[in-house]
Amino acid sequence: MSRDTGAARTSRDAVEIRRAMAGDAKRLTRMVRTSRAYEGHYASMVAGYQVGPDYIEAHRVFVAVAGDGGAADGGGRVLGFYGLLLDRAELDLMFVADDAQGYGIGRRLIAHMLEEARRAGLTGVRVVSHPPSEGFYRSVGAVRTGTVPPNPPVVPWERPELSFPVGDEAR
Repeated sequence: MSRDTGAARTSRDAVEIRRAMAGDAKRLTRMVRTSRAYEGHYASMVAGYQVGPDYIEAHRVFVAVAGDGGAADGGGRVLGFYGLLLDRAELDLMFVADDAQGYGIGRRLIAHMLEEARRAGLTGVRVVSHPPSEGFYRSVGAVRTGTVPPNPPVVPWERPELSFPVGDEAR
């Protein structure tokens, strides 16, 4: 079955990962709030969530873009993004646009995140996963380390806790 989306028509080489800019905040917020992964039962987790310019400036946030992602205005179509918190060695956010899933964007973002973590001197990166995303994280090298208890009312379910080994730990 062929997917006929903008992501499908974008060659793998045309995808660039660049540092997010404050001007990306609205697009990243929209991606979080409209993600099909957070419909129904999980909707409370992203209701009202905002990826603000201050978050982007305070953390290592990177976007995968198709098209002219290097333009001064941050152009290009945002296919996905992640936020790496160095002070806690944690992958805080990781989203791939619904119509861009299945094309390797998430794997490229994870590889980029691990390289950023290695350059920052981290030995591991913690992930508190959205329950349906655990399989993806494990498929790209994360190891399950435990479970994070519910935090009602926003998160009324347990979440898998995983860790990515980085640097020498990954070998």
